[in-house]
Amino acid sequence: MQTFRPLAALALGLTMASAGTAALAETTVTRSETAASGKSVRLVLAPNLKKDCAVGPMPEFRIVTAPKNGSIVTKTGKTKTPASYRCPNKEAAVQALFYQSKAGFTGSDEVTVEVKNADGAVQTQNIRLTVEAGSGKKDDAKKDSTDL
Repeated sequence: MQTFRPLAALALGLTMASAGTAALAETTVTRSETAASGKSVRLVLAPNLKKDCAVGPMPEFRIVTAPKNGSIVTKTGKTKTPASYRCPNKEAAVQALFYQSKAGFTGSDEVTVEVKNADGAVQTQNIRLTVEAGSGKKDDAKKDSTDL
């Protein structure tokens, strides 16, 4: 006959729970962006490169909280990574996420998106948007379009 050992069961349960938590760990980032009313602005650009710079699966986006005063569009394409990136000057397939406010809307909006990268790690991005009238930032013309 086996005896029940509550301390051993508790230790096993805690070990399994902490191992499960580590496997499911994800990071959360909160940041702010400015957008011109009615114009598209790129919020996320994620390449299909793994940490070791090998090609992996395409990143996946999941909208957790949709914007209340605009819409989200995803696009795929190819781009060359910048020289400052961990895999510099490498051609990569990318997934991009764009926001566009309702025409004439100015004020605050927010979107929360989960980004699963090529290595399978998930990052939650909470993006707080300030939507302004006018043309937005002049030095960010590429980012203020649907071009990758």
